[in-house]
Amino acid sequence: MNAVHGRLQSSAENHDRSAKPDRLFDKEGEWAALMSFSRNPHPGTGLGVVMGRPRQGKTLLLESVARATGGFYFCGQEATEAESLRRLGEEYARYRQVAQPSHWRNWREGMDALLALGDSGPLPVIIDSFPDLVAASPALPSVIHGALRHLDRPPLENRVRLLLSGETAPVMTRLFAPSSPLHALAALKLDIQPLDFRKAAQLWGIDDPELAFLVYTVVGGTPAYRHDYVNDDVPVDRDDFDAWVCRTILNPCTPLFHEARHLLDEETGPWSHGVSHSVLAALASGCTTHGEIATFLGQQLTDASRALGLLRDHGLLQSQADGLQPGITRHRIADPLLAFEHAVARPRRAALEQSDAETVWQGARADFDTLVAGPRFAQVCRDWAACSAGSSAFGAENVTASHGSLGDPSATARLDAEVVIRRQDGDMTGRLLSVGLARWHTGMDLHHLQRLWRIVEGLTSREDVSQVRPALYGAAGFSPELHAAHARGDVLLVDLEHLYREL
Repeated sequence: MNAVHGRLQSSAENHDRSAKPDRLFDKEGEWAALMSFSRNPHPGTGLGVVMGRPRQGKTLLLESVARATGGFYFCGQEATEAESLRRLGEEYARYRQVAQPSHWRNWREGMDALLALGDSGPLPVIIDSFPDLVAASPALPSVIHGALRHLDRPPLENRVRLLLSGETAPVMTRLFAPSSPLHALAALKLDIQPLDFRKAAQLWGIDDPELAFLVYTVVGGTPAYRHDYVNDDVPVDRDDFDAWVCRTILNPCTPLFHEARHLLDEETGPWSHGVSHSVLAALASGCTTHGEIATFLGQQLTDASRALGLLRDHGLLQSQADGLQPGITRHRIADPLLAFEHAVARPRRAALEQSDAETVWQGARADFDTLVAGPRFAQVCRDWAACSAGSSAFGAENVTASHGSLGDPSATARLDAEVVIRRQDGDMTGRLLSVGLARWHTGMDLHHLQRLWRIVEGLTSREDVSQVRPALYGAAGFSPELHAAHARGDVLLVDLEHLYREL
């Protein structure tokens, strides 16, 4: 990366540069926090931490902050300590506009020079991909800790604002855990999250809720995929969606075709690549518990637990207690692209090499609806219920939303409720407020409502169900009888229009 040049100029010029760049979608809160931290005029140093999974816009955000403030930006790489110090010296020389690069013998010398940039006023010094530097120089966090503590002794003349950035992975978590010396010094901690389904629709410029959901089901809310990975190719309408899948994610000539495998390599490393793929394949096939995944892998529960822990630590897997049986933990793939890869693309790699994408996709469409779109629709419904529905829907502002299951004595299969809503009381999960079914490609009728009441009846012996509101979430429509029940207040009906339009 090239160093970010320019110094603070006139106040009017500086005000204009402080506006968030148009190319930086959303991120208003993160931008305001970083700008406030970078320009904090109070004496003394400041340490900030920015984390997030790859492709979420961290680098663009931090480069933009450096440009707006006249700060210094450096991006680490996988390299030896000597090479990293040499690159840093070259970037520092360009930033200072001097001909001779600095030749630092160790990180102590380099950090002293970088932190000195804050001697004349508040100035951000940004080090991106920080874990790559720590991998070659394990003592670097201690060096930074010592340098910042030294500068914070009276008189407090230095006002450097050091920002360390990296992926949300075990390294960053360990470096800034409560037991770490750097944890106590960090005045700012930002975790850059993928866009939610509504923001993703805005990013892609899609107004049709069904098309917006289909695209979200493939690429999720990762900003980089919108421009850099599909060359601004956006499906024109629903009829163009299938063709769009074939010309983007199933097209070997596009970066998106290879992205899921590269992402897994980046996150977990080659030594765990095989088992990670297998766990994700198990999850994509519908396995959600430790036991189901262990059976799929042909491994002991302890071995499956280690693999699940690895993926969870890297942010690729999310785990949550069952909403009706808290003793059961359910797991799901966090990234939609990884779910699509392991349910649709990976099992058909050989076919994609031997046939055209259109033929392969035609054969895979049913699996997409069942294994990818269906579970993702249920998760979108849970996200809506927890974050957007409001108290008018369930009678409480703070709620949790999870998948729930219940054994049915009169049937061989269990009863599943994709959206179980409970009141959130601090750190405790409280009263049951709603039980709901979510169906992506199946129209819903009275038998779905009757199934809900069977679940509620099965809970009467174990908890208070007096405030439970049945809810049906459907993307393929509801029968006239259900609409009549909704009008009477007997059931809450939520469709795609409801999910995407109502606030």
